[in-house]
Amino acid sequence: MTPDLDPRLSSLLAAAADAVAPLLPAADELAPGDPQPATEHITDLFAGAAVAGLTGPLRGMIGVLVGRDLVDALKDTPLGSLDLAAAAQPALDAAAEVLGCSVNKARQVTLDTVDAELGDDLWAVPLIGMTISGALLVPTSVLAAAAGVELPESEVLDVVDAVEAETSDSPEAVATTTATSEAPAAAGPVADLGDAALYDTADHEAYDEPTALPPGRPALALPPTARLRPIAGGRGIEMLHGVEMEVTVELGRTRMPVRELLALAPGAVLELDRAAGSPADLLVNGRLIARGEVVVVDEDFGLRVTEIINDESAAS
Repeated sequence: MTPDLDPRLSSLLAAAADAVAPLLPAADELAPGDPQPATEHITDLFAGAAVAGLTGPLRGMIGVLVGRDLVDALKDTPLGSLDLAAAAQPALDAAAEVLGCSVNKARQVTLDTVDAELGDDLWAVPLIGMTISGALLVPTSVLAAAAGVELPESEVLDVVDAVEAETSDSPEAVATTTATSEAPAAAGPVADLGDAALYDTADHEAYDEPTALPPGRPALALPPTARLRPIAGGRGIEMLHGVEMEVTVELGRTRMPVRELLALAPGAVLELDRAAGSPADLLVNGRLIARGEVVVVDEDFGLRVTEIINDESAAS
């Protein structure tokens, strides 16, 4: 049996997941599923993770898990390899805003360090489209602080004990698991802990028929619609269309010894490696993608693109 979360905390967690769902890049529109304790078995279903530290009235960290679709899409784009943390930043910002604070710059972490980063007592909300494409992770302590709820230490321990009981090999756990596996699958986009898994955790793919797991090992059950395609069958670059990237316009470069850098003062003039009137470079994620001429737009500088750079012209 999945341990219950205090209704006040559950409501806050659901609101945070609602804010995250439309901002996490995915091949399909995402909707939050049911909250559940975040065990290592849930983490193993995903391919990447990003976390961010909270700032303001709260202290702690929150995170998101993402599927193979997004990880692969970020590795291979027309702009080169993109950063998972940058792609997840708007989603983490939205979750923090619901919690009444903000977050620092997100960073990517390995799946096996998620617990070390966020703590053991975590709640996960699966984000479901045609598959479970991601999950929001929030520590119980962060939810309690945001909701102004002081949880007794015993209540926190009960949650941990209940999760451990679910994943143990005890006769009680096996009996509970057997009963669960005989129950019919729930309809609709709901993720629940059960023993009939639609995942092969070796390659994170979903199949048309459930794959039995060893007794006592929980897994996220996908809704019936999730059986239409594998988890790794996303639409690539399309899911990244809403990801914001930092764009840089570069007028030129130069090299200087440290002694000259230390001697810089107001009024110093640096000679760049580009002649006056030469086009400026437009870079995304450090990669040259276009050139253009600097213009003034409403008292601000702008760039009028005159040339799109492909791989061949960039090498020349």
